[in-house]
Amino acid sequence: MANTWIIAVDPQIAALVEQGRAVGGSVTAVTVGGTPVAGVDKVIDVALPEGVPAEAAAPAVAAAVAAEAGDVVLAANKPAERVLAGAVAVKLNAAFLPGLKSVKDGAAELSRYGGLSFESVSFDSPVVAVLDGGAEAEGEPVAAETAEGSVYEAKVTGQNKTEVAAVNLGAAKRVVSAGRGFKAKEDLKLAEDLAAAIGAELACSRPLAEGADWMAVDRYIGVSGQIVSPELYIAVGISGQIQHTVGMSDSKVVVAVNSDSKAPMFAGADYGIVGDLYEVLPALTEAVK
Repeated sequence: MANTWIIAVDPQIAALVEQGRAVGGSVTAVTVGGTPVAGVDKVIDVALPEGVPAEAAAPAVAAAVAAEAGDVVLAANKPAERVLAGAVAVKLNAAFLPGLKSVKDGAAELSRYGGLSFESVSFDSPVVAVLDGGAEAEGEPVAAETAEGSVYEAKVTGQNKTEVAAVNLGAAKRVVSAGRGFKAKEDLKLAEDLAAAIGAELACSRPLAEGADWMAVDRYIGVSGQIVSPELYIAVGISGQIQHTVGMSDSKVVVAVNSDSKAPMFAGADYGIVGDLYEVLPALTEAVK
């Protein structure tokens, strides 16, 4: 039976744990700097001196995984995790698979070109794969063992911080997404009210983030933006071009609201409302209060 290793720099590994359980066998997490994680069978932690970046732990993380090499090594698609995953792949002489969608029984499905196409691969030796980590895994943190190994001599000497919204759309269970159907920035209050009423995160299509500059870029859903898979996705005033839909195609239930009955968004929606969003949104918000 196959075994899975998870590289964790933060606790948001629910999607990795889910994939690991699909592989079968045991699921072991290698954490860095005492990161608390739940949902796994075993945790091995690599201690980091103060001021040392997580990437410096690459030798110790690679050594820990190599000591009891599993069949599949998973990491979240984040900067530090990608560095650590690459180090493990080199140590194991393993194939590196970015854009993982699913893995089981020696086969993996990969997303290519931002989700515009998919590729299936098979393997009979260890692989290292990267995918969105999702939310924090449920349950109590698992007590960690301490890993033996060296870290690179590196230290953070300064930081240039950029103010960004603290949002993790990948962990959201409900998302209300706004598109070019809105006529003015202040009209987004209609989408905000609906999102607040149902406990959803507010997102948008690319034009509202990179064109009109109405919303932060970390709330843009699409090929080069965020990839989400919520239980409920409400697309309001979004035409539904493929550049957007690949970012939310794994949503469990999709509701489309658009005045154009021929909008492509309706083709992939479970429920559709053809109407003026300025009338539909207040009615929906009132109905769910």
